[in-house]
Amino acid sequence: MTPSSAIADQAHALPEKIVTVDLACSNAPTSYDIVIGDNVLADAATHIQERLGLRRCVLVADSNTAALYQARLEAVLSSGGHTVLKTIVIKAGEAQKSFAQLEALLNELFGLGIDRKTLLIALGGGVVGDLAGLVASLALRGLDFVQIPTTLLAQVDSSVGGKTGIDTALGKNTVGTFYQPRLVLSDVTMLDSLPQREMLAGYAEIVKYGLIRDKAFFDWCVAHGAQLLGGDHDAQAHAVSACCAAKAHIVAEDEKENGIRALLNLGHTFGHALEAVHGFGGTLTHGEGVAIGTIMAFMLAVELGLCPARDEERVRAHFNDIGLMTKPPPFTYDKELLLGLMATDKKAECGQIALVLPHGIGEARVHKGIDVHKIRALWDNVLP
Repeated sequence: MTPSSAIADQAHALPEKIVTVDLACSNAPTSYDIVIGDNVLADAATHIQERLGLRRCVLVADSNTAALYQARLEAVLSSGGHTVLKTIVIKAGEAQKSFAQLEALLNELFGLGIDRKTLLIALGGGVVGDLAGLVASLALRGLDFVQIPTTLLAQVDSSVGGKTGIDTALGKNTVGTFYQPRLVLSDVTMLDSLPQREMLAGYAEIVKYGLIRDKAFFDWCVAHGAQLLGGDHDAQAHAVSACCAAKAHIVAEDEKENGIRALLNLGHTFGHALEAVHGFGGTLTHGEGVAIGTIMAFMLAVELGLCPARDEERVRAHFNDIGLMTKPPPFTYDKELLLGLMATDKKAECGQIALVLPHGIGEARVHKGIDVHKIRALWDNVLP
């Protein structure tokens, strides 16, 4: 079946899937639902009212998502009895995760006369979600907020788990909070508008879940990844729900990344360093950095005798087959700068690099105090 015929066969609405992030065992005040399907945006007002009541709402979107969804979401909310105070539209791109944009958003919110019952709604990808979540955590010492993720990466990863943040010169998300949303609404039809590069960026995070804890899910990715990337809503909804369920389980056990949650950073320490030297711009997306970093983590694990070489070869082959990057793109790299950025990563301790390394497909562990000479030699091996 071709991707176009797969989409045509899905004129019927998919049954909604609900994944609950149960935070009863953590210090968070509440649990929340992730609603996944292909008609979720149309039912946004109902989903919010059922869980949070009728609210005065402020939407935050970037220029891309506003053009696609602002009018529709405002109409849905208003017809459902909610009051939309304003949609604040920011420029698109990682550069908006800054102190300047954080201050501008807070000032605009206060200018609208918000109170502690005002609901903040993040409509966009990871940049909008991370930034709006941080704003929600700070304004009036905490506003309720809802995530409506519009990218594959945000639907499977960044919208879930309560990490908020902005970037600084020290690296990605180095200023932020742990602040959970009250609801996540993931409409897979929104993925139809994404370019293939953005779909691949999200797919890098999907594969991660299989690599760290679930070999069977990695096998599913190998079998169905092309179908998912080709636009099949059933495959997309399955992957989003599987990833959210896996992350929900981990977050419930370790909300603030003191233990098992660190496994979700497979490939990220290498990837974040690459993103930083590329300026957090369009030359290298987060997902591309993660994909490259994941291959590097497997290469290092093989070198250290932690992982069978055949597993690294299988992961690399799947990445190549599906179109994910496996090595850094051409650029003028400073290897010592890359190592320095890794040493300031949020998982680092006392200046020592900490890495999530695979012990085979479906098992990963955090390793600290790795010989920096081996990491330097790995950069020598992969840099163009």
